[in-house]
Amino acid sequence: MTENSAVPSPAPSPKIDTTVPVSARIWNYWMGGKDYYPVDQEAGDQFVAIYPGIAYMARASRYFIARVVRYLGGEVGIRQFLDIGTGLPSHDNTHEVAQRVAPESRIVYVANDPLVLSHARALLTSTPEGTTDYIDADLNDPDTIVKIAQTKLDFTQPIAIMLMGILGHLGNPEEKDDYVARSVVDRLKTALPPGGYLALYEATNTVAAHNEAIRLYNESGAVPYHLRSSEQIGRFFGGLELVDPGMVEITQWRPDNNPFGAEGINAWRGVARKP
Repeated sequence: MTENSAVPSPAPSPKIDTTVPVSARIWNYWMGGKDYYPVDQEAGDQFVAIYPGIAYMARASRYFIARVVRYLGGEVGIRQFLDIGTGLPSHDNTHEVAQRVAPESRIVYVANDPLVLSHARALLTSTPEGTTDYIDADLNDPDTIVKIAQTKLDFTQPIAIMLMGILGHLGNPEEKDDYVARSVVDRLKTALPPGGYLALYEATNTVAAHNEAIRLYNESGAVPYHLRSSEQIGRFFGGLELVDPGMVEITQWRPDNNPFGAEGINAWRGVARKP
């Protein structure tokens, strides 16, 4: 982490608020990137001081995403991916992994963070055989996401919808039986064609230090993030068929060699098919 402190911050955009931390930029800092501001580094360091495991989680989650895309593109044969809540570009982005498996793959990213939008040109690289596109939209408005995505992907054919670490920004799991987040996911599942897949991961509320770090982060003025129980995360897959090994801790989902060992992480992942 400390070696990143010498990396120049990106030039601010009039639409980018550099006075409050933003989760995508903090995540980029934890991943060893350079697209963050001092306020993000400060918030990231404060978080790590309370819960050091978050930096490991950030890196391990990237490996999970790559494994999911390789599985869906390789073993299942999915050629269309709707990646909602994509962060800043890093190594092994969804389109890079998918198009290594099958160059004709079509990927659509969805986000509404101004800094991510400013990197859209980098995200829009693609193989000649496939396509990579971008939607500037808010997950709180799934109808708009689906409507625009239907102009870019063929919803008569299987699609993989990816929600990687983004649902914590939706609603509050303690209110009305987590109605807000569940209604958004239900809308996306309704649009998912038969034979399509939902892939997601979310951190759980099982570690006291993580809970405390989140509490302080939510007091910083940033968009709040809420941790859920594993049972609440499991409900998002309602009506779908979980593929083996089911909903498990992140490093246990179809594990392969990675540089992070087998340290446990309080985050659960799953991939499920729509019948």
